[in-house]
Amino acid sequence: MYSKEEAQRIKKEFWTAFAVAYPRKWLLYDTKIKDVTFKFYIDNKKAQVLLDIEPKDEEKRKIYFEKIESLKTILEEEYLPEAILERNFYLESGKVISRIWVEKLGVSLNNKSYWPEIFDFFSDTMTQFEVFFYEYEDYIKDLETNT
Repeated sequence: MYSKEEAQRIKKEFWTAFAVAYPRKWLLYDTKIKDVTFKFYIDNKKAQVLLDIEPKDEEKRKIYFEKIESLKTILEEEYLPEAILERNFYLESGKVISRIWVEKLGVSLNNKSYWPEIFDFFSDTMTQFEVFFYEYEDYIKDLETNT
């Protein structure tokens, strides 16, 4: 078990190494849709690339999720075959969001031998997610429900 300081140091070292390995600007919070964000996640069991849909307005969350859900076949067949879509995902805080994600199990932040594999997973998966998002961005952004 690592001390809090050691865990923070490892995490900082990980993200710095990732930025060096893949020096590009990721879409992340710049989706131009309020409260719709891409995220990287890593712990000692898994790595995930996430698309979180969390507007405070429940109706907006529902519409954004349903728009992406309507593209599920395209998302899985052309971009991310392992994508998981969950309309009501419960965060540890108890907050309910919608989440679409891809995960890689059996990797660990604390084991540097996994880092290249995690970096590749992050880069490949986020790139596919971004290409999908840019391709269907106008459709996803349009809050009109007449799809």
